[in-house]
Amino acid sequence: MPAPHPETHPDGHVLDAVARAAADDAGGIDPALLGDFLDAVWGAVVEGRRLSTARTARYRSVGEGAATSGVALRALLDLYLSAAWRLWRHLPPVAAAHADPDGVVTAGEVVLRATDDAVASLTEGYQLARRQLVRREESDRREFVDDLLAGTADVSGLLRRAPRFGLELTGPHAVAVVRAQTPFRDGSPQLAVVERRLQGSVADADPLVATKDGALVVVFAAPDRAAVDEVVLRLRDVLGPPDRTAWRAGVGRPAAGAAGVVGSFEQARRALELGRRLGAGDPVADAADLLVHEVLLRDPGVAQDLVESTLAPLRQVRGGVEPVLATLEAYLDSGGNATETARRLHLSVRAVTYRLARVRDLTGIDATRAEHRFGLQAAVLAARALGWPGERA
Repeated sequence: MPAPHPETHPDGHVLDAVARAAADDAGGIDPALLGDFLDAVWGAVVEGRRLSTARTARYRSVGEGAATSGVALRALLDLYLSAAWRLWRHLPPVAAAHADPDGVVTAGEVVLRATDDAVASLTEGYQLARRQLVRREESDRREFVDDLLAGTADVSGLLRRAPRFGLELTGPHAVAVVRAQTPFRDGSPQLAVVERRLQGSVADADPLVATKDGALVVVFAAPDRAAVDEVVLRLRDVLGPPDRTAWRAGVGRPAAGAAGVVGSFEQARRALELGRRLGAGDPVADAADLLVHEVLLRDPGVAQDLVESTLAPLRQVRGGVEPVLATLEAYLDSGGNATETARRLHLSVRAVTYRLARVRDLTGIDATRAEHRFGLQAAVLAARALGWPGERA
């Protein structure tokens, strides 16, 4: 049996050297990712043919493996392209170019086509794998968010999974909940903008930005009040004027641990709803500022009794309860200063004192007397929290 032509078998040492140099060009990745690419190109050039479909399909698997192991696509393609041009000078037709110049042209076409086929297959496999990884990551993230906010999952498991999503739950965290006219959706560009804007805040770690029942939820490290204020400031900035999208937000109080996040989330939701009921001018309602309201609403039945027993007679006022209630609210907030109340409501002092007198005549409670103010203020706060009497838009 005749010996095979030496040109049909590449020197293994040469191919190893080409592979190592190409791997260095690509940033030091594993040269084993080339698989049989160099042998395949050598054989295709010697035989003057394209890579077979079966062989090209192998590189799809290489691309999938590179994606799942964290190799960058740029580095992977650089490896193959560098290997191709480094192999070029060692190919038999190139080495014998002086004897057969046309053979160099043919070899060039074969190498370019083989590299193109391999790179296309690599890229396809890599992108398919990355899409699967992203879908899996999104699914894992959604599951983690649901478990974290529900408060029913295994705590040790949550603590173990949290660092993967940028949270160290042993430290204090707070939660902000935002609602707008248009519900927030996972994967929307707006969520990405919020996430980028919140990066690098004064909190200890990057925030977890997600959605829950159409609301935007931000879980963030809150080692001090400055961290909470910074996150709120950045949220205001990225959400824009509230009159444009009618957004409102609630912020829970900071607490440590997975249970602390659940508590802060519930507080944020209640604060959001209370801010809406109170008709607050500020779209951000902080649970820390609404503790009195929470106490009043801990037993809604008692709160309703307080309101009805104290303020129900005001329903007799011509023009409705709201103007009188607003006057009481401003008067109590100003510390019992009729002049300041008039300024806030754009009324005359006489109009303010007239309304206070009507309150006294109808309820028997004199808002100008310090001993009457505490109970009256509690009733007004409860009325606002309950949305009583329902006249306010």
